[in-house]
Amino acid sequence: MINLHHAHLMAGDIDATIAFWRDGFGAQVVYDDVFAGARNVFLTVGAGRIHLYDQPPPTTERSTVHHLGIQTDELDAVVERLRAMDVSVTPIRHEPTARYAMAEGPDRLLLEIFQPDPAALPPALRSYFALPVRPHTSSEG
Repeated sequence: MINLHHAHLMAGDIDATIAFWRDGFGAQVVYDDVFAGARNVFLTVGAGRIHLYDQPPPTTERSTVHHLGIQTDELDAVVERLRAMDVSVTPIRHEPTARYAMAEGPDRLLLEIFQPDPAALPPALRSYFALPVRPHTSSEG
């Protein structure tokens, strides 16, 4: 079995980064200890996982990460919660199959917070976004 398990992020202020994920996205800390010579914190965010490494990110201009995608079924509430935390968040944008906003997290990490429209997604993408293969309609029992 092979699957992507987690994103590992460097944190310039690990406590502020933990608070950002906990308060903004409901993350739960499942591990907080020294590993490989530095504090490592493992978080769950819904079904996803993030590992934080207590070290500032490199100051180079290049990175292989453009953004992290955060799927939600409560886009408006998440955006409002982040704005209440004084997080920079774009207006919500509307596309034919989803709505999304971009936010800047700790250490300038770019986040895409998106809510797919189950009724508009092509059937081939439904399982990719962990949605039922066939949407349930109110006329069904």
